[in-house]
Amino acid sequence: MEQAFNPYLPGWEYIPDGEPHVFGDRVYVYGSHDRFGGPLFCMNDYVCWSAPVDNLRDWRCEGVIYRKYQDPMNRSGRRCLYAPDVTRGPDGRYYLYYAFDFLGVMAVAVCDTPAGQYQFHGHVKFKDGHIWGTKSGEPFPFDPGVLTDDDGRVWLYSGFATKVPPVASGFHNLTNPGGVVLELEPDMVTIKSGPDLLFPTKGKQGAFENHAFFEASSIRKVDGQYCFIYSSQHNHELCYAMGPSPRGPFAFGGTLVDMGDLFLDGNTDESRAVNYLGNTHGGIVEIGGQWYVFYHRQTNRHSYSRQACAEKLERRPDGGFFQAEVTSCGLNGGPLRGVGQYPARIACNLWSGKGTARYDIRFPRLWLAAHPYFTQEGKDGEERDSQYIANMRDGATAGFKYFAVQSLKSVSVQVRGRADGALLVSDTPDCKAPAARIEIKLSGDGWKELSAPCAIPDGIRPLYFKFTGKGRLDFRSFTLTGGVS
Repeated sequence: MEQAFNPYLPGWEYIPDGEPHVFGDRVYVYGSHDRFGGPLFCMNDYVCWSAPVDNLRDWRCEGVIYRKYQDPMNRSGRRCLYAPDVTRGPDGRYYLYYAFDFLGVMAVAVCDTPAGQYQFHGHVKFKDGHIWGTKSGEPFPFDPGVLTDDDGRVWLYSGFATKVPPVASGFHNLTNPGGVVLELEPDMVTIKSGPDLLFPTKGKQGAFENHAFFEASSIRKVDGQYCFIYSSQHNHELCYAMGPSPRGPFAFGGTLVDMGDLFLDGNTDESRAVNYLGNTHGGIVEIGGQWYVFYHRQTNRHSYSRQACAEKLERRPDGGFFQAEVTSCGLNGGPLRGVGQYPARIACNLWSGKGTARYDIRFPRLWLAAHPYFTQEGKDGEERDSQYIANMRDGATAGFKYFAVQSLKSVSVQVRGRADGALLVSDTPDCKAPAARIEIKLSGDGWKELSAPCAIPDGIRPLYFKFTGKGRLDFRSFTLTGGVS
């Protein structure tokens, strides 16, 4: 039986900002589309991926659903399509909302099916016909989140926290007060009311303390309440707030997921993050009675090649959500089998002997050279399994959660590089009492498979691989043998 991993899409696919929606008997994920090795965010056209609601291991690419040049303001295709969202309108058709990087307008495309070919529908505008974002002083249109409510009313959320430069569409100045809400007319493009500020940014009156709104608006309905999901001032966590109506008032609920597991167990120290940090964006969805949070991780030592991940959410007694831990088995429905071969790319924890870092801060190349990272062989779009962890130096650790370990006998790894030392294998992150020690002697002559006996106690266990020694190695996969399938 196939298993589900994180990232849940193939290793060659780079879909950040994923908004999950159930339409019919499938869950569809709409995100922006990064380019492997690209120098900018979201350089590729929109594609859609979907899976049966009863099999979240079976993801299918629906192909390109909208191209950059379809918008009349981007006929050259030079602007990038940022994070989108989709809703089924009162007329039964599907509406795709998007914004081009920093153009300063928001647009909508329409399709008769969830993942067909969307066609340009219009730019979000006021009743007098002027396009939102084309007058100085208006709040900057960015990161749409859209909800068609049970009564047929349509609500659009948007917002951005950093300073907005004069935009290319008219060289005018827009504001960035925080997260705003608008109500749309039934035509899905004309503003009926708003924009009204709901979520002030850091330092402003009414901002959520230590978790103020930054970007990544998303909206869902949870047990009759309105749940607003957003990326906070920390930029590497998704938070939520609950309210009794689309206009609130909203009360802060907590963190849904953080890329480095910060805010879990009281840990707020970025230097103790369990993974490399950068922006994240996503949403939540209920599938078969279970709630999930979708988010993304960083790869390739920068923020421009991000990949889609998801985790189960557990409910709080008050109706909210506990924070999810980042794992390797998010949509699997439970731990991974304690036997078989696994790609190293599904590591949910990764750090160097010097700890982790934030990819949204510019570091010297020499400093970055000390850190391991996820990368791939080949060019963007090549549909082959070539992703691996590169540049593991002394103290570098890759962690995987979780496995149903039973009668484990040995572990083997596929590695390459120029290195002399050992890979320690343990179910504790410090690897101080390793269950296996795989001797490493590599001279740069391609991938090698090396193994050692391994004795980890039975149970639901994490696995950590820590390199100690000289040189550096690349880590492609590992195989667990002797367990029960």
